[in-house]
Amino acid sequence: MHTHHPIAIIGGGLGGLTAARVLHVNGVQAALFEAEASAETRTQGGMLDIHEESGQKALRAAGLHEGFLKIVHEGGQEMRLVGPDATVHVSEKDDGTGGRPEVDRGDLRDLLLNSLPDGTIHWGRKATGARALGGGRHEVTFSDGSSLTTDLLIGADGAWSRVRPLLSDATPTYTGISFAETDLHDADARHPRSAAAIGGGFFISLGRRSGFLAHRETDGSLHVYAALRTEEGWLDTIDFDDLAAAKAAVLARFEGWHDDLRALVADADTITPRRIHALPVGHSWERIAGVTLLGDAAHLMSPFAGEGANLAMLDGAELAEAVAAHPGDTEGALTAYEQALFPRSEASAAESAAGLETMFGGRGLEQMIEFFTSVPAAD
Repeated sequence: MHTHHPIAIIGGGLGGLTAARVLHVNGVQAALFEAEASAETRTQGGMLDIHEESGQKALRAAGLHEGFLKIVHEGGQEMRLVGPDATVHVSEKDDGTGGRPEVDRGDLRDLLLNSLPDGTIHWGRKATGARALGGGRHEVTFSDGSSLTTDLLIGADGAWSRVRPLLSDATPTYTGISFAETDLHDADARHPRSAAAIGGGFFISLGRRSGFLAHRETDGSLHVYAALRTEEGWLDTIDFDDLAAAKAAVLARFEGWHDDLRALVADADTITPRRIHALPVGHSWERIAGVTLLGDAAHLMSPFAGEGANLAMLDGAELAEAVAAHPGDTEGALTAYEQALFPRSEASAAESAAGLETMFGGRGLEQMIEFFTSVPAAD
């Protein structure tokens, strides 16, 4: 099957969905192609802090800010910073005045999904390649044997983008950080010790080149990242299909840590490996007619600046607004979009790389205490 779409967005993450929504509210039709079979294929998981100057700005452009406020996790901006001995060094309550309210990623995705007209999203379409046809037109092929042509191709397909090679030969590289991602379900009832340690929002515990990052989820579960500065192949030495063996291997890297912190792995209901990759700081490309990128496809970075989802949404909104503001002039729209995209991406990627070094460079706990205790109190 072959189809043609004037605007095709490859990837149905937050950035691609935001682009489709902002195009829609500006009267521009786009087709979005997503690899997952349906909206219910997998749980989205994880909490996101949505920044006033980026993610919330995008939601306002999408006409969804009021809906966003209804799904904010009350108390989610609470933060604790503790040491490996479980000593609490910094504790900040959520007083409702912060500019980075927390939401469940799945709830935010649903807000965007439900705002799109029926037929916008084409599910089960995993891109396998893309090629230029000339004159700014491109063809995308999918794993089911289908293909499309488009006058404007938007790569919103994440870290391992199939669209990026049209613009850049850059590929993500390993940052030196690996996660063992765990979940503790029904935490207050089943894991009260861990629930008490995490508190009501975001939790950080740092040692020497290792640590725990955790959130309390809106469903009462705890979502935890056991983070280690380690060689790229370390996760391959662990059988993550054997829950007990995987826990033991990860816990061996947290010898000497307080039992309340080790319980975030020892008592987990699930454990999943995850390597952290990034594109080079300052990744950009020369303008090529009819194609551009957003989100992780454009500027994959480590999560240690908290910018990834926010930037993806802002990218999607600003790209859509540029297209709407340049009717009949795709290249003018893409030039305007990329002129803002590149410096913003470079600054955020540099911040993310610096955050990684701060947290896992050997003095993470001390440096984070210095940072939080030096931040002026809000008026």
